[in-house]
Amino acid sequence: MSEVPVRVAVIVGSVREGRFGPVVADWLAAVAGEHGGFDVDVVDLAEPDLPLAMPAFGSTPSPAVLAEAAKVTPRLAAADAFVVVTPEYNHSYPASLKNVIDWHRTEWAAKPVACVSYGGMSGGLRAVEHLRAVFAELHAVTIRETVSFHGAHTRFGADGVPTDDSAGVAAKALLDQLQWWARSLSEARAARPYPG
Repeated sequence: MSEVPVRVAVIVGSVREGRFGPVVADWLAAVAGEHGGFDVDVVDLAEPDLPLAMPAFGSTPSPAVLAEAAKVTPRLAAADAFVVVTPEYNHSYPASLKNVIDWHRTEWAAKPVACVSYGGMSGGLRAVEHLRAVFAELHAVTIRETVSFHGAHTRFGADGVPTDDSAGVAAKALLDQLQWWARSLSEARAARPYPG
């Protein structure tokens, strides 16, 4: 009997014009599809039907603004696991990503989060380390493996695929762990409610 696919939301965290995140996210989504056992939903925070600028966290926005911001909520709630695709801005991750994380709480709880990062010399790894602390506060489990691209613009071919085979090896390790955690935590949530 085959297992139900893991519903994974691949979140494109940057909304800047000219961003590279969609290239990385599309590649990762394709790799997850080939891996098997995943049902992939690419949640691009710059999608026209999602709010480009969510209200500032802690503000008291109007019901209309909150309704716009909530468009992403069902997609996050439906996910069994997440892959956050993030650049590194000023040694951390983008404000657009922080805001969507902060406006949600129960959607992250007791679910695994993997990170794929890109950037200059650090490959976005400082952003990943900051995300680990934030997701721990939200009762999510960040997995150990990451995929990072140093000088990302030079690491992908015109076909949107990394030119170095090691990226595929790293992605497989990430997806193997993500699938294990997603299935394990899903079974745990089904057996007993998470107390967080």
